[in-house]
Amino acid sequence: MGLRASNVVGANVTIPYKEEVMKYLDEITPEAKFIGAVNTIHNREGKLIGYNTDGQGFITSLLTDGKVKLEGQKVFLIGAGGAGKAVAVKLAERGVERLVITDKIVERAETLVGKLRENIPDCPVYALFPDDKEFAKTLLGSTLLVNGTPVGMNEGDPCVVDPEYLHKDLFIYDVIYNRETPLIETAKKRGLKTLDGIGMLIHQGAASFEIWTGQKAPIEVMKNKILEELSNASR
Repeated sequence: MGLRASNVVGANVTIPYKEEVMKYLDEITPEAKFIGAVNTIHNREGKLIGYNTDGQGFITSLLTDGKVKLEGQKVFLIGAGGAGKAVAVKLAERGVERLVITDKIVERAETLVGKLRENIPDCPVYALFPDDKEFAKTLLGSTLLVNGTPVGMNEGDPCVVDPEYLHKDLFIYDVIYNRETPLIETAKKRGLKTLDGIGMLIHQGAASFEIWTGQKAPIEVMKNKILEELSNASR
């Protein structure tokens, strides 16, 4: 990789390369290996080390921006890919009451659930699929809905779930940050509490910055710059 021979201290990796990039690295942290995805590369004197700060960024955003208490949460997570895996691991580690994972690729969700059950056995975790007869009932009984997929990123994308399932006691978190997704838009119209992925983007970046530099990240500076860039991009 070009990073190895350059003076660049590191790089962030985004979809769809978070899993593919792993085979090019010299070392991968246990957490990133468990998640199965890397979003942060540290070039340490020519040695490329892979980390995953997505889950940490998500949890920090949920706790600080959303003021959400994780104890007792019944979580419904859509997506078992790179971002979804990071989110799932952190939610399971933090001891939510229940974690249900769905994905259009059945095997991907089942594999993630199996890994979580093996490594974090204290958290009840289940796989559920869109055509399952329990899908609607389970979502209606959830308290936190997380969209960990790219659905909603592009103009014309549909709402990732049937709007009728968005009940009044459901907190919505969408990891997408480049635009207001149909999920967030619909949830707001229904008066639900929501968060988009900007906070996750900021806090995962802050964690990456600290890995690269060993210094505390300037959160407010990063936040203001990201909001400025997103505003310019939407014009």
